[in-house]
Amino acid sequence: MSGALALVGAGEYLPKIDRVDRWLLDRLSSPARVICLPTAAGQEGEERIGYWMRLGVGHFARLGAQAEALPIIDRDSALNMDYAARIRAAQFVYLSGGRPAYLHETLIGTPVLTAILSVLDNGGVVAGCSAGAMIWGEQFRSLRTMPLWQPGFNRVPGATIIPHFDEMPEAMLHTAWHSRPTGLSVLGVDRDTALILADGVALARGAGGVTVWNATRKRRYTDGEAVVWP
Repeated sequence: MSGALALVGAGEYLPKIDRVDRWLLDRLSSPARVICLPTAAGQEGEERIGYWMRLGVGHFARLGAQAEALPIIDRDSALNMDYAARIRAAQFVYLSGGRPAYLHETLIGTPVLTAILSVLDNGGVVAGCSAGAMIWGEQFRSLRTMPLWQPGFNRVPGATIIPHFDEMPEAMLHTAWHSRPTGLSVLGVDRDTALILADGVALARGAGGVTVWNATRKRRYTDGEAVVWP
């Protein structure tokens, strides 16, 4: 990919993440065209879907971007060619939080996913928070559906993304660690923090840290440090 993939632990669209999003916007021509997608919350009802759409548009407008939200909340809307065309015309796509398995099954094999990937592969930015981050690993862990571990879109090969890393109970983290498929590194991303893959490197950005946890080490990286995993 020639663009930037930003994996955010938690706190999307809130002031504490401004510094990260400004850094991403600075990669693009101004004013950047941003599309906010509430897809991961598609089962949570109109009120929550509307909340994420309004919050995203307001956040990026405040940062000086041209922002809109698209109600892509199920397979039918993910198959909508007009929505896909609007995404392809954007420079920045943001997937907010919700349920990772639902997000993955809604997008896979659709024109909307093809459009999102085209933004990423043509120099734009794709960001995902929480569930929106988890789907980009080789596999992700679902708490609500079976099987427990499911294939992701594998834009971060050899890894599984664990958001909310600094907020999760230690017992839950160890359960995820011990149940993970053999060979996968855990990339734990804290709140108000992003792991950004761009220009051939992976960087920690934001107020917290990114933890690499695998068979050989457990190390936390902080703002501006290059993050390395096998």
